[in-house]
Amino acid sequence: MSDKMRAVVSTGPDEYGIQMIDVPKPGIGEVLCRVKAVSICGSDPGLFAGHYQSKGWPPHYPFVFGHEWSGEVVELGPETSGFKPGDRVAGEAHCGCGICDNCRRGQYTLCLNYGKAELGHRHYGFANNGAYAEYGVFKVKSITKMPGEVTFDEATMCDTAGVALHAVDNAGVTPAGYFVVYGPGPIGNLAMQIAKSRGTRTIMVGRRDRLRMAGKCGADILVDYEKVDPVEEILRITDGLGADEVIECAGTQDALYQSVKSVRRDGNVVVLALYPKDDLVVPLDSIVIRQLHVLGSRANPNCSKRVLELIQQKRINVNELITHTYDLADIKTALDVFSHRKDGAMKVIVHP
Repeated sequence: MSDKMRAVVSTGPDEYGIQMIDVPKPGIGEVLCRVKAVSICGSDPGLFAGHYQSKGWPPHYPFVFGHEWSGEVVELGPETSGFKPGDRVAGEAHCGCGICDNCRRGQYTLCLNYGKAELGHRHYGFANNGAYAEYGVFKVKSITKMPGEVTFDEATMCDTAGVALHAVDNAGVTPAGYFVVYGPGPIGNLAMQIAKSRGTRTIMVGRRDRLRMAGKCGADILVDYEKVDPVEEILRITDGLGADEVIECAGTQDALYQSVKSVRRDGNVVVLALYPKDDLVVPLDSIVIRQLHVLGSRANPNCSKRVLELIQQKRINVNELITHTYDLADIKTALDVFSHRKDGAMKVIVHP
């Protein structure tokens, strides 16, 4: 193995390209992995453009983004066990310190030592170098062995599907009830599939190609917000009661407001989108008078193993969502196709 590798290196906002850099060395509790596939996340275009610098993403330049990845272990760091060279693994972005109160409760995506690498925290592709490279070093806490039947491309969806699974867990599912998803992107589509697998009736709110894709993936009812008022339509479908659970992953003012208006009394609304600003209008009277439960859902703690099993068992269909693949050298084309949803792009995968 060479001591140099290809990587997509960002040197500033909207400044990035292929460079030859040193292959990193794994430390204690870490492994070096050969990256086989990386899926472009909805946050990646903004990261490359420098839109999240106020959050400390990235904390410095040069930097390597990418966090939805799969690959194989090639080398173990000192005092590292549980894996061996050749193991096929799926990665996730978050790795908590393991010692703070939140990590001890299993909520490592809310680690109280965020950004403190000396205490073991990692946020790959955001605060720590990620996977748009031929090789990467990762904490063993952030990787999960893949079932043999799951492909590397499928396993890149582990992070996305894990975010969806965590949101569905937070929302709960009412068997034979109504479960609404605003936003038929990859996370919303997978949340719909996971909820449906638990016995509820699913309603997807969206438009155009992505709404049609949700239908192909099993959504029971499609609501096109360009043609009807989604709140009125959901109330009509549910005999005026509203849905049992609603997930908002569209990230717009309208979708957030309508999500709260779409749920039944004492119902659950889970918000997992990121919004361009904080000063959005929320119908607070509805939340109080109808005793609604509105909560946020961050990332995918303790979800990877279950997600990989769902993929293995064909309980969720991730292949339908993978629409384009590119070589690492074509990263700019891949990001352009993904960002502008060219040719019906849903999930775009890069192969180092």
